[in-house]
Amino acid sequence: MTDRAATADHRPDDYTWLEGIHDETALDWVREQTERTEAELYDQDFASTVQRLKTVLDSVDRIPMVTKRGEYYYNFWRDAEHRLGVWRRTTWDSYLATSPVWETLLDLDAYAVAEGGDWHFAGSQLLRPADGQPHRRALIRLSPDGGDQVRVREFDLDGLTFPEDGFDLAVAKTNVSWIDADTLLVGSATTKENTTRSTYASTLRRLERGATLETAPTIYEVDREHVAAFGYFDSTPGFQRIVTTDAIDFYNSRTGVLRDGQHHIIDVPTDVEVSLHRQWLLLAPQTSWSHQGQLIPAGSLALAKLDSFVNDGSIERLLFTPDASTSLQSLSFTADFLLLTVLKDVAAEVRVIELTKNFDQTTLPLEDPMLSVSVAAVDDEDLEHPNDYWMTVTGFTTPTTLLRGTVGGANQLVKKSPERFEATDFEVTQHFARSVDGTRVPYFQVAARDLPLDGKNPVLMDGYGGFQHSMTPGYAPAMGTGWLSRKNTDGRRPVYVMTNIRGGGEYGPDWHRAALREKRHRAYEDFAAIAKDLVARGVTQRSHLAATGRSNGGLLMGNMITGYPTLFGAISCGVPLLDMQRYTHLAAGHSWIAEYGDPDIEADWKFLKTFSPVHRLTDQPHPQDDYPAWLIWTTTSDDRVGPSQARVMAAKMMELGIANVRYHEPDGGGHAGSTDNESTAKMLATSYEFLWRQVR
Repeated sequence: MTDRAATADHRPDDYTWLEGIHDETALDWVREQTERTEAELYDQDFASTVQRLKTVLDSVDRIPMVTKRGEYYYNFWRDAEHRLGVWRRTTWDSYLATSPVWETLLDLDAYAVAEGGDWHFAGSQLLRPADGQPHRRALIRLSPDGGDQVRVREFDLDGLTFPEDGFDLAVAKTNVSWIDADTLLVGSATTKENTTRSTYASTLRRLERGATLETAPTIYEVDREHVAAFGYFDSTPGFQRIVTTDAIDFYNSRTGVLRDGQHHIIDVPTDVEVSLHRQWLLLAPQTSWSHQGQLIPAGSLALAKLDSFVNDGSIERLLFTPDASTSLQSLSFTADFLLLTVLKDVAAEVRVIELTKNFDQTTLPLEDPMLSVSVAAVDDEDLEHPNDYWMTVTGFTTPTTLLRGTVGGANQLVKKSPERFEATDFEVTQHFARSVDGTRVPYFQVAARDLPLDGKNPVLMDGYGGFQHSMTPGYAPAMGTGWLSRKNTDGRRPVYVMTNIRGGGEYGPDWHRAALREKRHRAYEDFAAIAKDLVARGVTQRSHLAATGRSNGGLLMGNMITGYPTLFGAISCGVPLLDMQRYTHLAAGHSWIAEYGDPDIEADWKFLKTFSPVHRLTDQPHPQDDYPAWLIWTTTSDDRVGPSQARVMAAKMMELGIANVRYHEPDGGGHAGSTDNESTAKMLATSYEFLWRQVR
């Protein structure tokens, strides 16, 4: 018996015709199903919901979040007058004003007219100028359809034009950075030879102005079975270097530093996350690591000096060690301090570590544990304000506030978002459900203060449970407007529930690894346990309980409908993985083998099949009356998961005669599901309207 399972043996051949993304036969089916869904949903109530959501998304009094570069603060902005958006900048004094004066750098709507087609802003990168000089050049990332593939063009910040001799990289999955004014470091998946099985670049090339990418010398290359070759040029004065990463899989990688003609590989286990800042090397193991007689626990953070570690492996200090309730979420350097954002039972805490003395630690005071807090350095190279940080504070019913502080000083209120929906009568509470194996699983509930516990409240559960992604409280005007602001015929306002199931990062890497590969069912058991807890507490019952999830959360929804269909009245499943036998052969699916397993290995397929919704439909069937109403949606331009898995699942359910299955697939939007505020409003309204009409 071979170790490799023959893919063809368990391939759903009846539906492979739907895998041709732009195949006319497949698109005819897509158009028919999409039109059917829209004919049922797109009425006056739907139009009103779209308008309410678009009003929120287009509001001009939103906080324009900025990035400081030199003396300017840069922002990308979309509103009703700027469908595709404007890239712009302002000064600090202007930014503090109620109505800042912005200098428009690039108007994407005007650019679309000039180009004869839409391009969507996907980020920018400025060239470091000479000392005392302003920034003059940038690289602009432009997506043709909202997907992951981008065109990269050089932009002149003086003339506000794309120079004729400027860099212009063709549409592809590309990572790029400036080396100097005439040289780029480029990883771009443009040909079969420089593309991995995961659809990312396998090489890093040094591209000189005027040369072609095809002739540019390769300076780094990885095995095409690996996920990708990533890299960037660190232009920090005194620390100039190329940093390379061989992403072996989603959780294993090798990082190296290329300088002075020498390529130094950081010698650590491949599941240790590596990051560099100036002279510092940060090491975060995903599993416990014994190094030179010292145990560095999973989820901890160790600090070393790069040169010392390369020479003798010495580690300076263990800065963070988790306990059963805490996990490290993010970090940011100011000039003299390291800021750590930590979760304690999913409540935020910010720790400040002094780097110039004895690594002393303090904690920033926070007002409300039910709020999320994130911190990031403003500009550690700003000579006047080297230790300033941004602090963003937000909660389910608390509009986002942006503060600017200095380590050791007071915080300054910079901007505060106005309320977008009436939340006075709501309260946020945290609860814990017991999963099948006895694990306590937290979830947040946003509900009316006088919520009657009679099982009749419409509830929307939200979940993800994968890739160590943490679900944390945050002000979501669209959710507040599209869901919480409703009232049913009994005058009840609905409930929103955010789940913190295993597979996420709320309790660090162990919480994530508890639902990896063959243990995946724990994530689904956790979500089901929360659904049952809501019923047991009298919050709701099946007929009033809806659930939603996207991407990996879409896989979660697929396993709810095939494993726990009688718990829910309606489910919305967006841009989902659903066919775990084919996922590695579609779009970027090969890159997620470390998360799920490899269906081409027989031993892996045995457990993958047990959480592959496409296969569970017939392998573990339920009576047709058990299934809730189901909306499956994706986009034709999703080049990360791809639309075919959603198509196959919907087609198979319909063929099996399962009632109340609806499918929706617009063309543009990529994996995000939208490209502008109008398409975002329609995407959200489609999901909210479908769910509300089923469970209100």
